[in-house]
Amino acid sequence: MSKQTLLRNVRPWGGAPVDVLMADGVIEQIARNISVDEAMSVYEGQNQLLLPGLVNAHAHIDKNLFGRPWHANQTPEPRRIRDYVDNERHLRRELKLDTRAQSALEVQRAIGAGVTHIRTHVDIDTDAGLAHFEGVLATREQFKEALTMQLVAFPQSGMLVRPGTVELLEEALKMGAECMGGLDPSTVDRDPVRHLDTVFGLAERYGVELDIHLHEPGMLGAFAVELIAERTKALGMQGRITISHVFCLGMIDDAYLNRLIELLLENRINIMSLGSGASSFPPLKRLHAAGVTLCTGSDGVRDTWGPFNSVDMLDRVKFLAYRCGFRRDEDVEFLLGIATQGGAKVMGQANYGLAVGCAADLVVVKGDAPTEAVVNLPPRTLVFKAGKLVAQNGESGCKVQDNLLERFEDA
Repeated sequence: MSKQTLLRNVRPWGGAPVDVLMADGVIEQIARNISVDEAMSVYEGQNQLLLPGLVNAHAHIDKNLFGRPWHANQTPEPRRIRDYVDNERHLRRELKLDTRAQSALEVQRAIGAGVTHIRTHVDIDTDAGLAHFEGVLATREQFKEALTMQLVAFPQSGMLVRPGTVELLEEALKMGAECMGGLDPSTVDRDPVRHLDTVFGLAERYGVELDIHLHEPGMLGAFAVELIAERTKALGMQGRITISHVFCLGMIDDAYLNRLIELLLENRINIMSLGSGASSFPPLKRLHAAGVTLCTGSDGVRDTWGPFNSVDMLDRVKFLAYRCGFRRDEDVEFLLGIATQGGAKVMGQANYGLAVGCAADLVVVKGDAPTEAVVNLPPRTLVFKAGKLVAQNGESGCKVQDNLLERFEDA
């Protein structure tokens, strides 16, 4: 019989206090005053909030500058996507960044912040080849007991405009990427039909998800959404497509937006939004009310693109709430829902949640209500992955080492 872990006196989503019994990586029982057995590992929740593990459904863990001297952002004007990409490629060579080390540093911080699931895009281009992907693969293996990670083979520098990139992307899919990435089919690759045919073709051939970064504005971006929906329907890939950023949904008139929402629903296409910077972004409550699956993430953290993002998904929810103009608890909790259940659904985590039989991926945090935790951003008191303690008081028990994953000893 496997060893049981008991978490005492916690309040799921701010509700009434209960105990949570975990065994074999899942929640076995939720009830008041569960009897303690001397063989159990017991942790005291101190009447704090209990949330499911936080989900970062859009990260770039190969890009950060953690552990490096402060980098003053000097991306040259006019600061288009290609300018950020070119500047990043130059600085990576200059700084001689080790992708495995950098990604491990970010994951360690994320675990401490209560993140139990990450979908990360990994840059693949003809300069670096598969080096970044290999580094992140090693990080995924290193932290596999503390974090669920999906990898996206991502053509950040463009695909058709850099011959040889398609072959590298295909190799990454063979090596274990669960998701194919795409990027601005018109403004980066200058050929939306061929770009989308290529990324959909690879995703279909290898049976993986497809996640397309779409920064293209207004009518141009909206046209790309139509093209994506057409291919999703033609290939029978409903429920396997995510469009990330998709600023255009916040730029078009209501009639066109309603038309696109119908296409998203018909093809079960997910939308990822960060509320980034000064950009327009999708009307999240309207999409949610219509039934569109939503998720969010950190994007790149402390990298050459900018210094502001955080590994903490409660901080992302706070930022999104500010940008949306939300003040009511119910609206902030709606956003917290997309940083938990929404992201888990996009990542295909069917056994996610706070119910008996769900994976025991749990976060204990101070606060009378979930919104208070979002506002105050307290350290995560306890973080469990598959019923095992992986972080305590904001500190991950997973140390960055070459060949060893250290964990907290059972209490």
